[in-house]
Amino acid sequence: MSTIHFKQATTATSEQYIAGLTDFGPGRAKLFGNSADEQLKVHSESAHHADVTEGSGSVWERLDYDWSDPHRVVARTTDSNAWGGQSGHTYTFTRRPDGTTDIDYVVVREGKNLKGRFLGVVLGTVGKRVLAKAFANSVKAIEARNAAAPAARI
Repeated sequence: MSTIHFKQATTATSEQYIAGLTDFGPGRAKLFGNSADEQLKVHSESAHHADVTEGSGSVWERLDYDWSDPHRVVARTTDSNAWGGQSGHTYTFTRRPDGTTDIDYVVVREGKNLKGRFLGVVLGTVGKRVLAKAFANSVKAIEARNAAAPAARI
C-alpha cells in the first residue's frame, strides 16, 4: 500500500477549491488531468455527496465523495479496476492569516490485483513526481478559474 502526502499553499479559498473538486461537469479534465471527461460518470449527487466514476487511460475508480465538512473532502474508492481496500483521496484545508489556504492532500493506493499492486509500487517511488505535478496543476487551474470568474461577470 502506498500513502502519498502533498502540501501546497493556494490563493483559492477552501470553498473555491472544493467547488472545483466537486464540479463533475464537462471540462473536469482541465482542472484534474487524471479525470478524463469521456470516462466521467456521475451515478448520484446531492448537496455534499457524490458517487462518481472517473479515471484516465486504463485506470478508473468509483469514488464516494463527501464534502460535508467545509475544511475537508474525502473521496473513498468503492470500486476500481486497480485499487481496493483503503484507497482514496483526502483534502484538508487550513486558512492562513495572510489570506492563502494550505491544502494537505493524501492519496492512498492499495492494489487489489497485480495491475494495482504494480502501479502502487510505481506511485510510491517515481510516480510520486507525476502525482505532485498533477496536484500542482490542479491548484493552478482552480486559481486561474477563480481569477477569471469576476471578469466573466462584467
